[in-house]
Amino acid sequence: MRTPPRATIALALALMLLAAGAALAADSPGSGPGAAEDPDYTAASNAIKAGEFARAIPLLEGVVQREAGNADAHNLLAYAIRKNGDPAKAIPIYQKALALDPKHRGAHEYIGEAYLTLGDLGKAREHLKALDRLCFLPCAEYRDLKKAVEAYEKSGGAVKPAGQKW
Repeated sequence: MRTPPRATIALALALMLLAAGAALAADSPGSGPGAAEDPDYTAASNAIKAGEFARAIPLLEGVVQREAGNADAHNLLAYAIRKNGDPAKAIPIYQKALALDPKHRGAHEYIGEAYLTLGDLGKAREHLKALDRLCFLPCAEYRDLKKAVEAYEKSGGAVKPAGQKW
């Protein structure tokens, strides 16, 4: 069996890292189509980063009305609603984001966290499995949801996701 030259191995590794970086950048919140151009989306993202979820919600509601096909905007709206204290109301909005983009890793992570908050470990595990299929290499969304599922299981359901990601 012939061993590939070091240059070939190095090139293959570099291409894998480049592809992984591009995938991460493409799936990060706020990077979707129209996100950079919409001032309401930008203002909502900034409000969320500041922990002002209630302020972000009407801004994002306007964005999803104007851009009904924007999975990132639906995901961010659901995130703001969930973090503002209503995870049950966030679920159908996450589902809309996933209907628009079934591979949206952020939406899979966040809906899984919402299900944990509501005590539905089975649904959270479904989204963890989806992330396992979507992530070629372990991705942050998979690691974060896995950590939340494990904490939930270990505590017998007492530990709910509360960490701020923004």
